[in-house]
Amino acid sequence: MKVALLSESPADEAALHLVAEGVLGCQVERVQPPLRARGWPSVAQVLPVVLRHLHFRSDAVGLVVVVDADDSLVHDGRHEQPGYFHPECRLCQLRAIVRQTLKHLPPANGRPRIHTAVGLAVPAIEAWYLCGRDTTVHENAWVDGQQRGVPAYTRRELKQRVYGTAHPSLPLEVQYAEEALRHHRGDFRRLEYDFPGGFAPLAADLRRWLAG
Repeated sequence: MKVALLSESPADEAALHLVAEGVLGCQVERVQPPLRARGWPSVAQVLPVVLRHLHFRSDAVGLVVVVDADDSLVHDGRHEQPGYFHPECRLCQLRAIVRQTLKHLPPANGRPRIHTAVGLAVPAIEAWYLCGRDTTVHENAWVDGQQRGVPAYTRRELKQRVYGTAHPSLPLEVQYAEEALRHHRGDFRRLEYDFPGGFAPLAADLRRWLAG
């Protein structure tokens, strides 16, 4: 299955490749988007162009998009209600961009539109890498810290726990991303449970691809 990946770094996209293969249950061939993104604002800015390119000029089945939450509002079950949109939620914002872009695209390449799957790493994708290895790192801990004004951990601390340094090289980031996701052996139920607002929606979107 041909799939495009869009995130904040090549290391993040290496991890998403394994997530897509695990949830979809098949080998994924990556389709390179025409633009690369670096950081949250860049992902949101290039997303419409990437969607249009993939729709008209590729045979990609779908696009996977994931960004870090950083200190923004965490997506939760209330945001899943039909028609609900929270302007401070990055996942809600990305979904809105996808909807607004795709609704204006006519059928192309023998399909009405490409599939999309959107996720939010809370507070950063390194938290996903620690799932099952560090029981103090999960979405509820982060949200509770936000509400109390005392973070359970910082993004810098997450990097230190994952890579052994707060300033990892790109090859080191890719290596640890792939090792962490392979640890789950394609079974991401623990990640869905520990990160219900960011990873679970991503997995649910991917499963909808299989339903057509």
